[in-house]
Amino acid sequence: MTERPPGAAEAVDHVIGALADPTRRLLLEVLAAQGEATATTLAERLPVSRQAVVKHLAVLDAAGLVSGARVGREVRYAVRPAALDATARWMASLAADWDRRLATIKRVAEAAERDAPSA
Repeated sequence: MTERPPGAAEAVDHVIGALADPTRRLLLEVLAAQGEATATTLAERLPVSRQAVVKHLAVLDAAGLVSGARVGREVRYAVRPAALDATARWMASLAADWDRRLATIKRVAEAAERDAPSA
């Protein structure tokens, strides 16, 4: 099984939990395309209220996926890719583990088929 350093498991759990919601995934897509945006600007592009956008942004921020910076009276949000990158690396490592296991099963099955007496 893929080993993760202490604290990494919680970080991945937060990212996966945050990404489980389609509205939050859409928020990330819009932010990635725009670079940065306010909650008001984001709410104009989504079928939810500004208050809902703020709540979703808080979840994304807690997962380390976005950050907000105050510019005057506005808070501008931007994507923070590090948490997403770490989660993608974990998922790639997990996929590699499964690929190795499946390759082993394939080798064993092929060897058994090759060594079986012909009927």
